[in-house]
Amino acid sequence: MAIKEALLALLQRSPASAYQLKKEFDATTSETWPLNIGQVSTTLQRLQRDGLIEQCPDSETVAAETTVMTATADSQGTGHATSPNHSATVTRTKSQTTAVWQLTDIGRDAVSQWWSTPVTLEQRGRDELVMKLAFAVTTPGVDVTALIQRQRVALQRLLHDVTRARRALPPSDIAGLLVLDHHIFATEAELRWLDTIDDRRLRARI
Repeated sequence: MAIKEALLALLQRSPASAYQLKKEFDATTSETWPLNIGQVSTTLQRLQRDGLIEQCPDSETVAAETTVMTATADSQGTGHATSPNHSATVTRTKSQTTAVWQLTDIGRDAVSQWWSTPVTLEQRGRDELVMKLAFAVTTPGVDVTALIQRQRVALQRLLHDVTRARRALPPSDIAGLLVLDHHIFATEAELRWLDTIDDRRLRARI
């Protein structure tokens, strides 16, 4: 998944913190590829290292309170607290800075190049299901029929869940609709592909 490019695209909209970027990513993709905050933070560090983003001068400063127990003198003046009644609770306020990130000129160029470059088959990565079945049909002792049936049931369940999620989206959520439409079309295509494999194996046995 092109997490790096997606975060750059979000920063093209406006500067944002790691938490804001996670929320925007999840919302844009209808939470079908949810990111954890660790992934976002690690990717931002790499983008900063590569000169694609920088911290905004006006990063958010958040006040955090820390409660501290301090000892006071006891009744004899020894300087040591002898009971909870002789200790004091002090609350100290400390400022913490939340980094807000923005694109550099190099980052803006990288996003522009991403928009203008088509995605190739190699960039999509290896399809585990394709590899699994390719090896299954050529490996003695593998129950290919059962494997295909298990995969078919899983895909049908996925198709049901995604279709239900799509129906719940408002027409104004263009990004969410296109993401879920892709999942629906891809799942339907995989189901047809499994049917084709079954037909081909059946003809090979005749």
